[in-house]
Amino acid sequence: MDETKKSAKVLVVMGSDSDLKVTEPASAILDRLGIPYEFRVASAHRTPEMAVALAREAARSGVAVIIAVAGGAAHLAGVMASQTLLPVLGVPVAATPLGGIDAMFATAQMPKGIPVGCMAVGGTANAALLAARIIAINDENVRNRLEQWQKELRQKVRDADVRVQALFNNSAESDPGGAGAD
Repeated sequence: MDETKKSAKVLVVMGSDSDLKVTEPASAILDRLGIPYEFRVASAHRTPEMAVALAREAARSGVAVIIAVAGGAAHLAGVMASQTLLPVLGVPVAATPLGGIDAMFATAQMPKGIPVGCMAVGGTANAALLAARIIAINDENVRNRLEQWQKELRQKVRDADVRVQALFNNSAESDPGGAGAD
């Protein structure tokens, strides 16, 4: 890994630069949570030696979690998991006419001994959040930022509930007999 990226705690590796748009939510969340990361492109098929080297070097450089983003055959997460003891989170991408189901099966169906956490198709946001939770086990600052994130999510739901009640529940109060009742 690049010397300037030694502080990265999350390594996000995509199989192709065409996956860059899918990875953008991960960078936004990692930025918001203050978690340093590095983005790389390495293919399990076109540059397997590069994928292997990234996986092998990740722990030595301080990376705590690898997020592997790939479509189609989606072997990237498995190749990386076979070369490290770090947690590897695989994010399947809808890159073929099969809509990502092929990538999801390839990511989820790892052989015994090569565990990969399989996220939803295109689920880089949740991959970043799960990576943050893994890091938060030993990092109180990240844990505090995650707790704040959760509080904000809960408040958004409460605010939405109030808005929906105001929009729709007033009409029921004005018609207590329930004209639409069976």
